[in-house]
Amino acid sequence: MTPKGPILIVDDDPNLREVVRVALELQQFSVVEAADGLAGVKAFEQHQPIAVVLDLMMPELDGFEVCRRLRATSRTPIVFLSSRDDELDRVLGLELGGDDYVTKPFSPRELVARVKAVLRRASPDASPPAAPPPKDSQLSRGPLTLDFEAWRAFWNGAEVTLTVMEFQLLAALLRAPTKAFSRDELIDRAYDGVVVSDRTVDSHIRRVRQKFAAVGGNVVETVHGVGYRLGLP
Repeated sequence: MTPKGPILIVDDDPNLREVVRVALELQQFSVVEAADGLAGVKAFEQHQPIAVVLDLMMPELDGFEVCRRLRATSRTPIVFLSSRDDELDRVLGLELGGDDYVTKPFSPRELVARVKAVLRRASPDASPPAAPPPKDSQLSRGPLTLDFEAWRAFWNGAEVTLTVMEFQLLAALLRAPTKAFSRDELIDRAYDGVVVSDRTVDSHIRRVRQKFAAVGGNVVETVHGVGYRLGLP
């Protein structure tokens, strides 16, 4: 099997890095390691990994700040690791652009499955499991356009940079523009089988709204008692 990767592991615990590295290498991924946040940013720039496994509590730069810096220039999938199962940490990590969040202690097999899931969503050939891809490479409604080949979103021609999960959520809404989706339905369509909470969906929706509001767009409407639907006029 051809090696895949690299995947960047950023964690100050060498034992944990070894566990994650071995689990990923068993699945034929190549691995790059960094022992603190600043080294992680430098390793990202040097190696251009296909995904990042990122600890939250680290010296030099914490995981939140590393995520901010990476998201300024890249959509590479990020899976957070944290010893704190705190909902505020989860929400903040996802709002900063993280794609998934795993708490310690964790099963190496589960972590690898989460990494594979975010990579599938990031693949140019990926599509939500509950809906077939559109016949055309682009889908538009009003000023909103999604380009499914390039994974790019536009509002009145202005590009809006989305993470993979944000793109998937918006794509699910756009494919059924008059439907009011429950959070469970959006999880089924946008998260590729990964178990997430309602708060995770709400966090991603909030980020989508903020990004489109910056260019004058209002793409998601809250349907009280149900969930969300596309919010275009």
